[in-house]
This record gives sequence, structure tokens and C-alpha cells, in this order.
Amino acid sequence: MEQARDFLDESDALYAVLADLPDADWTRPTQFKGWTLNDVLVHLHFWNQMADLSLQAPDGFKAKFGAMFPEMQKHGMRAVENADVTLRGADLREAWRALYSDMGARWAGLDPKQRVQWAGPEMSVRSSITARQMETWAHGQEVFDLLGVERAEQDRVRNIVVLGVNTFGWAYKVNGLKVPDQMPFLSLVAPSGAVWTFGEEGEDRIEGSAVEFAQVVAQTRNIADTELSVSGPVATQWTSIAQCFAGGPETPPAAGVRHRVT
Repeated sequence: MEQARDFLDESDALYAVLADLPDADWTRPTQFKGWTLNDVLVHLHFWNQMADLSLQAPDGFKAKFGAMFPEMQKHGMRAVENADVTLRGADLREAWRALYSDMGARWAGLDPKQRVQWAGPEMSVRSSITARQMETWAHGQEVFDLLGVERAEQDRVRNIVVLGVNTFGWAYKVNGLKVPDQMPFLSLVAPSGAVWTFGEEGEDRIEGSAVEFAQVVAQTRNIADTELSVSGPVATQWTSIAQCFAGGPETPPAAGVRHRVT
């Protein structure tokens, strides 16, 4: 399952930028809701644990999620994550690395269509590990931004682009809007220079960098902070509400708020 290797490589790329991080930097706030670098890794490690639990012990996953859901509603997701994952700094980084490395190796041998439990409907293991890559890539963005490092993007970002395409209707539904009859046509340039196209030719089009499209659907950049060419009413509306992750409706960052620190 190629997506498991992509998850592993994405995680390794984030680990590399955190490998020699000074102790004081772990508590620096990022541009994402003021989360610290500790907060980012707590979040990633917690949900990696939950995804792996859903594979290895479905009943254990159901029991744990059932117990924590009322706490999430009462105190919020961050409180539940921090109560479960208590490591911080370098110790947290190494625990996170040990788990994602183990997951990447084990999940690569799974049947991509195997079903696993999740917070909502069950999903395939391919969808589950793709979601873990997306989360790692998206939350990794605030880490790279804060540290002033430009990430060396690879064509594995295609998984996140596809996730953005597949959640076109979801972005409308979660915002209580009618889903348009047709998704805009996409012509996106991959990091390798390959051109990826999706949808049918029409009035609505989005053209430009595949990485910037992924940033928009993962809400790590405002559309105004990209060089994407957007034309047509549906394309314009979609890029203002795009959301390739689960949960309630989230507002994309305001223009200029998310950027690499120089």
C-alpha cells in the first residue's frame, strides 16, 4: 500500500526538521491557533495511536472513543489529547517517531480495502493512512513556517490533492450549502513537473501548483496567498470553504496570517 510509505516519508520529513530542536522551541506558538510545537506532536501522536488501535483492536478503539467522546464535548479535543499523551519535547518526538515508523512498515502490507473503525463511519485502511499523511503534512506546515524552513515537497502530495477532490461535496455539506452539480476542472502542476487533471472542462477552473491547491483544501493557506488561477463562481466559492478534513465547519485562515517566517 503506497499510501503507507507516503505517510512514513511525510512523517520522516517532519521529524528531520525537529531532530535538533532546542528545548525552548517546543513551547513557541505557531500561526495555527497558537498551538505550540508540543501541541502539534501531541495531536499527531494521539490520532496515530487511535488509527493504529482501530486496526489492531477494534473493540478497544470503540471502547476508548466511546469513553473519551463525552469528555471531548465537555472539555474539547485538546484536553483529551493532552490527558492521554503526557510526553513533551524530545521524548514526545521520539515516541511519535517510533509509532509512525512501526505503522508505516506494518500498514504497507495490508489490503488497501480492509475496513477499520473510526469516529464516524468506518473506512478503508487506505483512507485511514491517507488521512494520517494529510494531518502530518497539514500540521507540519505550521512547524516549517515557524522555523522558517521551506519544505521540499514531493509528489506524494497527490494523496492530499485527491482527498481535496473527494471532499468537494463535503465542504459544501458541512457548511450547510447545496452541492453544485459539477466540480471545477483542475489542472495542477506536481512538484515533479507532471500535470494532474481532475474533473471535466467547463466554466469553473482551478489551475496552478498542486501544493498550493493542497494548502487551500487543508486550510494551511488562504487562497489569496497562493498563485492559483481561479475562474467561475463554483471554483471561487469552493476555494473559500474547501475543507478536506472531518469535523465541523472550519474557517480558512485570513489572508496573510499563515506564512513562512523569515
